[in-house]
Parts: sequence; C-alpha cells; structure tokens
Amino acid sequence: MKRVSVDIGGTFTDTFVAWGDQYVEGKSLTTHQNLSLGFNDSLIDACQQLGIDAHTLLSEVDSVRYATTLGTNALIEHKGPRVGLLVTTGFKHTIPLSRARGYGEGLSESEQMDIPNARRPDPIVPIPMIREVRERTDYLGDIFWKLDEDDVRLRIRELVDIGAEAIVVMFVNSVVNPKNELRVREIFLEDYPAHLLGAIPMLLSHQVAGRKGEYARATSTIIDAFLHQTMYHGLGTLELNLRAQGYSKPMQVNHNSGGMAQLNSTDALQTVHSGPVSGIAASESLAYQANLGNVVATDMGGTSFDIGIVVQGGLKYYDFNPVIDRWLVSIPMVHLVSLGAGGGSIARYEQMYKTLEIGPQSAGSDPGPACYDRGGMRPTVTDADLLLGYLDAKNYADGRIPLNPRRSRQAVQEHLCENLGLDVIESAKLIKRQVDINMANGISTELRTRGYEPKDFTILAYGGNGPLHACGIANALGISKILAPPFSSTFSACGAGSVSQMHIHEMSTWAILFNSNTKQFFSDFDNFNNNVETLERRGKDDLLRQGMDPAAIKFRLELDMRYGNQRVQTAVISDLSRLKTLKDVLSLMDQFHKRYGERFGEGSQSPETGVRINTIRVCSYVEQPAVQFTNLQPNEVPLSAPEPISHRECHFVGHPGPINTPVYGEDAKKAGVMIHGPAIITTRATTYLVEPEWVYHAVAQGAVWFMRAH
Repeated sequence: MKRVSVDIGGTFTDTFVAWGDQYVEGKSLTTHQNLSLGFNDSLIDACQQLGIDAHTLLSEVDSVRYATTLGTNALIEHKGPRVGLLVTTGFKHTIPLSRARGYGEGLSESEQMDIPNARRPDPIVPIPMIREVRERTDYLGDIFWKLDEDDVRLRIRELVDIGAEAIVVMFVNSVVNPKNELRVREIFLEDYPAHLLGAIPMLLSHQVAGRKGEYARATSTIIDAFLHQTMYHGLGTLELNLRAQGYSKPMQVNHNSGGMAQLNSTDALQTVHSGPVSGIAASESLAYQANLGNVVATDMGGTSFDIGIVVQGGLKYYDFNPVIDRWLVSIPMVHLVSLGAGGGSIARYEQMYKTLEIGPQSAGSDPGPACYDRGGMRPTVTDADLLLGYLDAKNYADGRIPLNPRRSRQAVQEHLCENLGLDVIESAKLIKRQVDINMANGISTELRTRGYEPKDFTILAYGGNGPLHACGIANALGISKILAPPFSSTFSACGAGSVSQMHIHEMSTWAILFNSNTKQFFSDFDNFNNNVETLERRGKDDLLRQGMDPAAIKFRLELDMRYGNQRVQTAVISDLSRLKTLKDVLSLMDQFHKRYGERFGEGSQSPETGVRINTIRVCSYVEQPAVQFTNLQPNEVPLSAPEPISHRECHFVGHPGPINTPVYGEDAKKAGVMIHGPAIITTRATTYLVEPEWVYHAVAQGAVWFMRAH
C-alpha cells in the first residue's frame, strides 16, 4: 500500500504517508491563503524521512486523500457567496423563524440558558433573498398545485437581479416527489445557461437531504450552496497542485459520514468536520485491531479539542440531525463534540464572573500564540505550556517553529496577572489546570449522558497537544491510564488513509410495521423493497462512476424507527436487506426492541403503541486496505529509561516550586521503555509530558501508555 493522507487543520497541516511497510509523518503550519503551500511543506517533511522527492512519491502512490476544516472555517468566518432561495408559497419564513430555536442551537448549555442575551445567528439567506413560488405537493407526493412556470421565471430573474451568486430550491415534500424542483432547474438552464452567467450553481434540496423536514433540509442545502465556491476553489487548487507534481489519479476527499469519495462526487456540506471524524475512524480501526474494547477518541490540536465515542469494537455514534456552526442540518454525520480547548485557545479574564476562561477563541496559525512571534498578543494554552517549562523553545515542531518565551511572559502578565492577583507562573499553572478540567468535563459529560463511565473506556489522547495534556486530563477525570496511540500527532491524517469509499443515501417513508389501532402488521413489501433498491442503485452508481469494482460493492441498510407517535427516533442496522414475510417484520421489530432497550433502558419499550419506520438509509461502500496496527499491550518486563539528553526546571499543578525534570529524546519511544515522572519526552512530532506520580510506558509503533504510579 502506497498512500498519502492529509488533515488540514486550523493551525497545522498533517501528512501521513504509507509507503509499503513504512509509515512516516509530516507536519507544517496551515497556510490559509493557499492550502497547497502548507501541504507541500508537510509532504516534503515526510519525503525527507523516506529519502525520496515529492514528485516521485506522488507519481507512485495509490491515492491522495484530504480531510479538511476549510468548510468549517468558512462558516465561522461567514465567507461565502450571496445565496438566493426559492420556496413553496407560504413557506417564506421557514428559515428566518428557525423552528423558534435558532437563538440557541450551536451554543453551549450556559449560553442557551442566558435568554436575555439570546441572539440568532446572522442569516446566510436574508429575507430579501427569499422568493415564493406557486406550487404544492402533498405528503403522498401528489401534485395538487401545478408549478406556475411563468412565476418561476420571474422569481429567478428577481434573485439574479439582486445579486444571487448561488440559488437553492426547497419545495415542500419534494423528497417524496421531486418533479417540481427538477423542472425549476430545467427552466433556470433554459433562461440562464452556463455560458451566459458563468457558473451560478442551483442546488435542489431533495438531492442534498433525502428526509422530510423543510427547515433542516433547507439549511442543509443553503450551507452546501454557501460553501460550494470556497470548497470548489480551495480543493480545486489542491488538485491542480497535485497534478503539477506528477499525481494523475483522482483526488479523494474524506466525508463527515466516516467515508470518502472523489472530489467530483463530494458535496461541500459533507466535508465539514471531516478532519476530526477521520480521527474517530482511526480510533475505530485501532480499537478493532488492538482489541482495546470501548474507546473515547480525544483530539487536542491547535484550535479545538474534539471528542468521539467508539463502543463494542467498532460501533460509532451518528448524528442524523447535527448542528453545524449555528445551523441544524439533515445529513448523517459521525457524532462529534468540539470544545475550544486547543493549544492556540486564548486565555482571558472574565470580568463578570471574575474567573479565567479558556477559548473558544483561538489564535490559530496566523498570528498564532504570542510565543510564535508572529504578532499574536493574547496568552494561549501553548504560551502557558512554554512558561511552565514543558516545551523546548529552540526545538518546537522539530525546530521549524522557534518560540519566544518573552512574548508569552508579556502576554500573560499584561492580560491576566493583575486581574487574577497571581504572578506569571501561577497564572500559567491556572491556564493549564483550567484547560485540563475543561477537557475532562467534556469527556465525562459525553460519556455519562450516554450511560457510560469513563473508567470503562480506553481514552485515546492524540493530536499535536494530546500527549502533552494526557496526565492532566486523567487527573481531572480521576482515571488511572490513558493511551497516546501510534502516530499520535497525525492520528487524524492516519485515519483519513484508512476509511472506505462510501456514500450514504436516504429517504423519508411512512411504513407502519405494527398498527396499534387495527392490530395489523406491515405487508407492503414491494414498495419498501423498491425504495431500498432505489437507494442501493444510487450508491452503486456513485461508486461505479468512481471506477470501483462492482463485485466489491457492499450495502448496509439502516432504518430510523420509533414507537407510535414518539418524536424520538432510534437508528437500527437491519440484518435483512429486504422484507418478504411476516417473519422478517417480526425479526426487524425484535432488533428495534433490543436497540431501544440498550439506549433507554430495558423495560422502556412500548410496542403496544405501534412501530413505525420513518427513514430508510442505505450505506454503499467498498472496503479499502487500512493502516495496520499491532498489539499495544505493555511489556511484562519493561526496559529501563535511557539517559536524559538534558534537564529543565518545570512547574506542575499541585506542586509549589519548580522541579528539575529530565528531558528525553526519540530513543525514549523504543517499545518497552518505562520512565517514571516527572519527565519530558521530546520527539520531532510532539511532546510527551509525564507529570509527577505518573509512569510513561512506550509500546509498539510509538504508542505510549500513561499510567498512574501505585
């Protein structure tokens, strides 16, 4: 296997290269003005370790895969085209009203409770950019108000005249019968062909989201349109850069569903959060191969701290109506929780509550933390780590980024010391303590709200700053061990190289498996099976278009089910791909009964109220060779620690004065090496901090266990 996988984050661009049985990592600062520059630097870093040039490597690899936060950043910065919206008459205010919940979605619980200061997000599509079209389709798909084509032409002309750079069409019940939406696009191309307007995209809501629910379907399509230009130019530039360096195969893009596809088969919306989701994919693969059981994936990078859960050897949690930025959307996405707790997260004094707050604002890569000496003036987590002695100012990121401790000291002193009533070191300790508590609370909340205990999980600490804060997170959680996985600093990039070629298609349905009023069971098997077959055909066509072998294509049927008129739906992976008999119906109901009990507690099931299927979802995929992990259990007879390369004065939370701390180099990563804390292990990719009363135990492939000393 020869493969390049890339994770373009808000601060760093990580490259992971699988070259036969060799795995190497590359890292550089993200260049937001031109993503290909950061990628080239990162790739060259990896190529130097392999002893080959980038052109030779790219001409021989099987694939190049990108996971990126480009779309996420564009949403946060509100950079995008002017979007126009066509809706069914009477639904003009669906988006502005935002289900009366827009003021709170995407905010933390404390912000949601602050009702007096509630504020809706700035609209992507303001009311003047919305036009109503005379048409209507009922819930069964019957058109009872024929599309007024003259009205359509007039409304499109109005949007074009006021500067629409992208147009979204969202008609009621178009997922059941898309005829009117499809006809609108035909009219648009008749009046405004591409050679006349250039390339104004028109997106149809039923093609972006296949489920009912006008608001979430509309916002999904609007965000897709808003990000279309940014993603097209950003990823297009990356593809041109690959072509110039000898790569001739299609470029692959990772999706937030946990799969990937070629660039020409990727919607912009599917790329949002694809970087952190790739880390969860790597965690899933690692948990299965190394037999780790339940794992929590925690990615502490330069901008954020991302949390995901993988249980029972490969089961991931999905959000089927996730909130992206401040908007509820209707796409399947691997469940992810993001906290503003990265190395670049800014520390500030909150005047109202007289306390220290960390994030969510981040210094990013430009200007970066104050110590980067690039113009950043605010104190960050990285500045605190430097002042406490954990980082080597002359050997940070393998010497590529020299750090300036004087800038860190100045930033902490100017913005925090006077307000906190502490000196610089104590203020830095408080930053370290607070950010570790924030991350631990995020992990604890995520697990306990789903009925799990942290002690029953292996917590993976990865990302550029994960091993640096692993012991602090464990102290705050009250657990005794954490694993820094193989290739921890580029683990998300590693995951980007292990996902399957995959597409997910879904549609709303109205299938009553058991009618509580008539006591009848479902019998319309032909309609159900035809719908499944339609979704399988769409997925198969997507994969065949990308050159996949038809014999390698697999399908997975998932159903969103509920009891009676409950609002809560539960996703069930069906053992059957078709329903043919009453026995099949009863088997599916049994699966739902079991899954519901696992989620809400045995005995909470209520089949007497009826059982319904609301959504049919088909995952079409082709499995790809994955990065191979080995046994990661600690050696029974550990190796003694090598000689330190130096010593530094370090300050630790809970310890009043500085401690003379040994510093080790790359040789401390040899499998079997055990080091008692306090200690620092500095490698070319990251820094491992072993706090007092902790033990560092290196295992295979550069993975490290942090264990509490007994």
